[in-house]
This record gives sequence, C-alpha cells and structure tokens, in this order.
Amino acid sequence: MPDHNHKPLGQLLLAANKLSSRDIERALLAQAEMGGLFGQVLVKLGVVSDSDVAAVLAVQLDIRLLRSADYPATPIFLDGLAEAFLFNNLVVPVVGGPLPEFASTTPQDEYLKKALAMALGCPVVLHLGLDADINQSLSLREQDTEGGSSADDDLPAGTDDHEFVEHLKDLASEAPVIRLVNQVIHTALDLGASDIHVEPFEDRLHLRYRVDGIIQEDPSPPALSLAPAIASRIKLLARINIAERRLPQDGRIMIRVKGHELDLRVSTIPTVHGESVVMRVLDRDSVRLNLDDMGFSPDHLKRYRALLAKPHGVLLLTGPTGSGKTTTLYASLAGIDASEVKIITVEDPVEYQIDGINQVQVQPQIELTFARALRAILRQDPDIIMIGEMRDTETAQIAVQSALTGHLVLSTLHTNTAAGAITRLEDMGIERFLITSSINGVLAQRLVRKLCAVCRTETPISEIGPIAAHLTPFLSQGQSTIFSEVGCGACKFTGYRGRSAIHELFALNAKLRDAIQAGADTAKLQEVARRSGMLTLYEDGLRKVALGETSLAEVARVTQDQSDDSDSDVS
Repeated sequence: MPDHNHKPLGQLLLAANKLSSRDIERALLAQAEMGGLFGQVLVKLGVVSDSDVAAVLAVQLDIRLLRSADYPATPIFLDGLAEAFLFNNLVVPVVGGPLPEFASTTPQDEYLKKALAMALGCPVVLHLGLDADINQSLSLREQDTEGGSSADDDLPAGTDDHEFVEHLKDLASEAPVIRLVNQVIHTALDLGASDIHVEPFEDRLHLRYRVDGIIQEDPSPPALSLAPAIASRIKLLARINIAERRLPQDGRIMIRVKGHELDLRVSTIPTVHGESVVMRVLDRDSVRLNLDDMGFSPDHLKRYRALLAKPHGVLLLTGPTGSGKTTTLYASLAGIDASEVKIITVEDPVEYQIDGINQVQVQPQIELTFARALRAILRQDPDIIMIGEMRDTETAQIAVQSALTGHLVLSTLHTNTAAGAITRLEDMGIERFLITSSINGVLAQRLVRKLCAVCRTETPISEIGPIAAHLTPFLSQGQSTIFSEVGCGACKFTGYRGRSAIHELFALNAKLRDAIQAGADTAKLQEVARRSGMLTLYEDGLRKVALGETSLAEVARVTQDQSDDSDSDVS
C-alpha cells in the first residue's frame, strides 16, 4: 500500500495545496469543540470543498469515489434493509445483486459495513460518495415511497387516539423529516432570520423567514403532504402535546447549530388547512447586551443613562412587537452593577439570562401572573424591578406604587409614540398626579434596516424633492448627498444588511408635568416635549439618513405608524 495512505487527511490536503497549515490548526480547534470527522469539519468551516476532501479521502482509503453519474436513475430497494437506516446513516444502494454496493459519506465506518452485511445476509462493498449526491439519491427514494399521502391518509380505519399519537411520532422521527426541519433551522441561521413561518394552505406549504423585519418566502418549500410530519417534529422538539391539533400551543427548543446556541420560541395555531407553526429565533451567541450597540445617538444615550441612574421612578419603553424594546431593557440591566443592587425581573418569557439578576417566569396556568409575582417581589427587598410588559391595570398600579416607595421600575408598553404612554396609563386607571410623581421618562423605539455598505449609492440632495427641507437640519456643513439602497449579492439584493434603532426620548420636566396635570392629550404633550428639545422618531431617523446609515425610504416605512402623533413630520 502506498505511503500516502498512512498520512493524515490534513497533510494530504496540504500537499495538494488545498489548504494551509493555519487552516489545519483552525479545523483541529473546531473539531475539539464540535466533534465530527476532520474532513467534515473542514467543509463546514468553508476551508475546502466537499469534492476536494472526497478526492483526497478516496486516495487515502484506497476506495472508489462515486460521481453523480454513478448513481442509479431508479432507486434500488433491497429486502431486509430499513429505509430509516439508510436516511439516518446517509448511505444508499447503487448496485443490487449477490454483492450489493453502496455509496456512503463514511465508508471507513466498520460498524456501517457490518450492519449492512447483517441486514442483507451477504457481504457488501462501500464506496465514497459526496453528501449532495447521496442526499439527491435519497430524495428520489423518498418521492418513490411517499406517494403524496398525509399523516391522516396513512392511517387505517378505526385507528384509536393512542395509535394516532404513535403514528405522528413515527412520522416526526423519520430521517427525511428530521433532516428537513434541521435544514430549515440552518437556513434561518444563515439568513439571520428572527422568525420562521411554516404555513399550510390548500394548494401548497408556505415556508417563510423574517429577515431584518421583512418576510422572505422560500422559493422551494417542502411538499404539502409533509406539513403534519414537520409540525409534529417541531412539537416533539418543543416538548408540547403532539396529539393536540385543535388548540394553540407554545413551547421552546434549545438547540446547538453550527456552533451557535439557538433558543427557538415555538407557537402553533390550528388553521382550516392544518397547523401553522412559527418559531422565533434567538441566537444567544450573537446577542450583544450593551447600550453602546443599540444604535443610540450620543445625546439620546447620555440622557437615557441619566434616567437609568435615578434611584427611583418608572422608565418605560414603547413600540410595537419586534421593535427591540426587550433587548434594550436587558442591555440597560446588563450595564448596571448587579453586585451593588438587587435586581429582580418578571417576564413572559425569560428571553435572556443575565448573571447576578433574579428572573421570574410568569406562569398563568398556576396563576403566577405579573401582578401576583410583583406583589411577592416587593417583599424580596429589590432596588430595581423590570416588568416584561404592563398588560393590565393591576400591574400598572403596583408598578407605580413601587416607584413611589423607592424602587426603580423598568417596563414596556405598546404605544406608537413616547407621549402616547402617558395617555395609555391614564386609560389604565392611573391618576394624573401619580403619573407626574412616578414617571421619569418614556423611550419610544423602532428598528430600521442599515444600508448595505457594499452596494449603497450616493444620491444628490437636490433629487429627493420636498423632503429635503426636513433633512437639511441634520446634514453636516457642505454635505450635498445621502445614500440610497441598491441591492447586491452580499445583501441578497435587498439593499440592506442588519438593523439599528431610532429613538424618541420623552423625559418629564416641569412643563410636561404641568401639561399632564392640566389633562393635555397626546398631541399637546408631544408639542410641549418638542418645544423642550425632544426629537421625534422620524427626526432621529433623518439623522441616521444624513450619516449614511439608512435610507429615507426605510425611515418613512418604519415611522409611518405614528398615529398617536398628530404633529408628525412623516407626512
């Protein structure tokens, strides 16, 4: 046998000029952390291609490397060989007869060879195959055996509930479904998606991802017949009732993907065509809980930190779902030295776990509500209390009373503008004198997409029309252009990559407290605040346009919901 057969794979690839010594070191470190075969680690890191590794591995193992043309056009089915075994082990028959031949990504695996031989009762030959080719061949087998049936169609008449549950579990445990759900999660991570939507309709299954706040549809979704199996697989992972398909359910999946710790919040809801599933994706490894990374303008950050430093009072964050309120709250808490103060949170759910902070998960099913938890928390001698959301009058009243008795309370409200939070509190039954005594300030927040630095293009101010008058106060001296979106491969032709925040900070002063006591509505409060120097969300967005961070179109899109604000500049 030639000497090179005994050389490590990395050394053979190095000799073939396919990688560098530094690449080998990186791969060895990654292998120590993640496990797996060395060649597979190299491919995952993007150091070398799958075909390069396979070519050298075939030489090292002295076996044949199969190409796509070597696979049979019609699947070969062998008696005694379970389909699940093939899918689980990424192995596929390429030649039948008395000496069956197989393609495998790991032909050096003696266990695999022995298992195949025992199942068939005869010797077998293993060849090396590329992952893509084997998956393609397995897909052909899947199509050949699937026959377009659904979970319900496969069931014989008279099947009882227990058998039905077992059938769903079997469907969810099949290798093709497992690979499909894993691929969906991998794609979400690659896209940087915040949500995954799996929606069955009459004609097809819709698979969509929310990226930077915008829904993107997968052009090649799975077959509609797989919808029940996909939903069952996700429900199994989330540890929720797999047999209950008539009621909404919620669960959570903790999973490690490509070295990232992912937290998926799962929600299922019954529709006329089956269960619609949404998974909210939280990549714990990419979260940076630092106020400096939240997109604050320098003046806003300085004033917001001053409000955080107050010993007592209520500080509210407002905005619609998905505007980053909770992340900003967590960043605010992370910036406080928990060794010097006692911080307790009440949340539904606990999204991030922060060292040194006592976090309470609301559980309505056992009557542990926000209000009940808050009453208990006040007996725990806290300095700072964070309430995930003020949802009802009782919670708001306890929060205000807590602020008046010497606690700093942080929470969120769903209002379109910062000033709108004041009237919302009035609607919730909080007296005006309590609002002026307890509220320190309100921060409204939205997320805007950032322009792709690769393809953004300069646009002369003279070409943007009447809106130039709004933008002029924020331009630097002599600035005559701003940037607009274009689209390229780097940003997947959207023109944007990543998001930043824009803010509106409503800090109570003597004039605002007088206006609240006088019964001013939202529009009047907004007017008084702006005369005191407050910038609206739209104006803070224009500052970021002038700096080249985002576009006019994006700011207009994000701030068009300011219906609380009759004096808005968005028009």
